[in-house]
Amino acid sequence: MKDTPGDRVETIAIEANDSTGTSVDGMGTSNINPTIPAKFHGTSVDDHEMRSMGRHQELNRNFHFISILGFACTLMSSWETTLTTITFGLLNGGPAGLVWGYVVVFAGMLTVFASVAEMASMAPTAAGQYHWVSEFAPPRFQKVLSYAVGWICVLGWQTAATSVAFLAGTIIQGLLVLIYPNYVFEAYQGTLLCIAVALFSIIFNSYLAKKLPLVEGFVLFIHIFGLLAITITLWTLAPRNTATMVFTEFDNGGGWATSGVSFMVGLLTPVYALTGVDSAVHMSEETRDASIILPRAIIWSVIINGFAGLFMIITFCFTFGNAADILTTPTGFPFLQVFYNVTNSQVGTVLMASILIVNLTSCTISSIASASRQLWSFARDKGIPGSNFVAYVKPGWNIPLNAVLISLAFTVLLSLINIGSTVAFNAIAALAVAALTSSYQISIACLIAKRLRGDTLPARRWSLGRYGLAINCVALGFLFVVWFFSFWPETAVVTPVTMNWNIVMYGGVVIFATVYYIFVGRHHYVGPVVLLKREL
Repeated sequence: MKDTPGDRVETIAIEANDSTGTSVDGMGTSNINPTIPAKFHGTSVDDHEMRSMGRHQELNRNFHFISILGFACTLMSSWETTLTTITFGLLNGGPAGLVWGYVVVFAGMLTVFASVAEMASMAPTAAGQYHWVSEFAPPRFQKVLSYAVGWICVLGWQTAATSVAFLAGTIIQGLLVLIYPNYVFEAYQGTLLCIAVALFSIIFNSYLAKKLPLVEGFVLFIHIFGLLAITITLWTLAPRNTATMVFTEFDNGGGWATSGVSFMVGLLTPVYALTGVDSAVHMSEETRDASIILPRAIIWSVIINGFAGLFMIITFCFTFGNAADILTTPTGFPFLQVFYNVTNSQVGTVLMASILIVNLTSCTISSIASASRQLWSFARDKGIPGSNFVAYVKPGWNIPLNAVLISLAFTVLLSLINIGSTVAFNAIAALAVAALTSSYQISIACLIAKRLRGDTLPARRWSLGRYGLAINCVALGFLFVVWFFSFWPETAVVTPVTMNWNIVMYGGVVIFATVYYIFVGRHHYVGPVVLLKREL
């Protein structure tokens, strides 16, 4: 999409006034944290936009286009998460359901993240969705809706970080089962490996935080070339399933009344793989020239990951062999069994799986970074208990260290669920999808309402132009469908073992947030809209 002419004029005028990115207000007071080195100040456009949102720059702007693109791509890790969650789609939909379901979700997510990209250009803030709701919702609903979305985003990002760390840790367990047949797959060991991955991720979110952009750029390379290494191996060595099977054979392994319902339930696999590109939005206050770099990075990351995931899913469906055999693998991951069947080598399987472990660990690093920034932003607006503590920014490091450590604590606590019930923990992936898609729905619905009211939208440097309303409406309809089916269990026969406990956890957090708002939050929460100075 192109820049809007009116916004281009404003941008040029701002840049002409100050090319250094260091700015002072009318009283001679800098808007930038004095401990931030000059090279991390950002541009004068960044400074103007922070002022118009009533914010001060507290974090280093050390992300540029390639590094924030790498951040978003590795956080989505679409081809990696497609492989690790393939069971859901293979059981409900079969090979054809996986392929065509992915195509449908990819198209739908393009409209969603085009809408997100435009809102990110209007208001590039770590607050993300709850800021947009606060600014775009009808005035009488701005405070309560933005507060609700803030809590939903906390839920979504904290559970997303845990679910990815769990995947990385349990892949290691799966390899142990493959290599050592006598090894017993114990739940507590999976929890310990999940915690180990999270602890490793904290290193790059604290002590080595300034190196995070460099790491993300490097892992982007592994993300792309790792895909090629695995797919070339599969296409070269594996026997082929027929094209008829891959593109026309739908399965209803969940026992639903119709194959159509089974197909919809199986969409969780591609939705999980393509959710989360708003991660870049929560890093916006650490991105240079954010209002134009962010939307470009968002769109390119969706395109890169979307096609990478599609290539992987088609490759997998042509090469997985017999579905019943791989679904009952003792490793717990069908793709590990496929790797072993194809290579007939434990070493080869470990090498191929190691690519996924590295990328999913990087995804955990990015997820904790996004989760902590969103939590920090909500805390500075007094949205959660202990806001002053959570909103602390460590001088010199210029990162929300307490929010990072609390995100680690969330991951550790949530991973303990696995010891009591693996089934309950598996619902956390669905919970992340439900929470994040909820936040997208409400944000886009508020933007649609603002467009329909005829209100002037904030200036932006990346615009959907005349197609904005139509794209927003398609995105909203798509999101409602995938959100609705994210609460469904794998099988039609529901027992405590097959129940999708996502809805219980989602409802529990919503109830807690509501009670907290009624008795405490409404007296302290500061909706971002009250800070706006759009007239600047």
